Amino acid sequence: QCQFCRLKKCLKMGMRREAVQRERVPAAALPWYPGGQFSSLTNGELDEAVQRGRVPPSQPPGLPGQFSLTNGESAAAAAAAAAAAGLNGHSYLSSYISLLLRAEPYPTSRYGQCMQPNNIMGIDNICELAARLLFSAVEWARNIPFFPDLQVTDQVALLRLVWSELFVLNASQCSMPLHVAPLLAAAGLHASPMAADRVVAFMDHIRIFQEQVEKLKALHVDSAEYSCLKAIVLFTTDACGLSDVSHIESLQEKSQCALEEYCRTQYPNQPIRFGKLLLRLPSLRTVSSQVIEQLFFVRLVGKTPIETLIRDMLLSGSSFSWPYMNSM
Repeated sequence: QCQFCRLKKCLKMGMRREAVQRERVPAAALPWYPGGQFSSLTNGELDEAVQRGRVPPSQPPGLPGQFSLTNGESAAAAAAAAAAAGLNGHSYLSSYISLLLRAEPYPTSRYGQCMQPNNIMGIDNICELAARLLFSAVEWARNIPFFPDLQVTDQVALLRLVWSELFVLNASQCSMPLHVAPLLAAAGLHASPMAADRVVAFMDHIRIFQEQVEKLKALHVDSAEYSCLKAIVLFTTDACGLSDVSHIESLQEKSQCALEEYCRTQYPNQPIRFGKLLLRLPSLRTVSSQVIEQLFFVRLVGKTPIETLIRDMLLSGSSFSWPYMNSM
């Protein structure tokens, strides 16, 4: 059974801890970033921090299946789609953005705005949300009509290179809670002590992740802009061994042109908005993909690299359907 199939099974079972831990690898066998042995942070000290960050006792049960789209979020998504469809005199760019928007498996905000900003998300809910963000990124790429037309090797190469950047964009779009204590617990630090210097280094990586998400949120990026940004990130010629570099480059250029025209038309009072959005993209790579794996996925897939999981998802040939989305 491939790790993708196992992860799907975990999600369908509601991400219950007993289902996840049944096949967990021992803590000593887990990969660590940037490497080394745990030594000085005691279980008691970390447990205390984790307990301070857990969901309050009054948190209603069954949270993972109860995400909802508020009227405001629905209106914002609809407005972005309508704006993309209404680019006067630019029907080609309009249809291009519409394709990107329609490729979304479902609005990302459906599973992001699931609580008030001051609440803390539980460990299992964090891991479930992260898995859905990753699956959403891959499904979105597969749903774009021109992505499946690429060679399969190119598809795999692109997603293996940029999955972490797409993950950060999705995390920002859904306002993913990034509180430190539950993140450290999700990374497995509640089970193994860790040297203080490595805690500091890991916290620095979490801070970088938080900063990138917050800077994107500060720009109030709408759904159409997020779709264009993800397309610009996806269609990069930086991946090694691409067989159709010129076509991929042209898709990235079209994505940039579509975003520029959209910003100019929909935000005429913000002449530098397009530039601000583009300038956010290079810094996405400062978020370590290894840290994302350690924070969100090691509890589910152990030492299996996310790149392997992505390959399995692409080669599975079938779409992933979320357990509770059909009822929304």
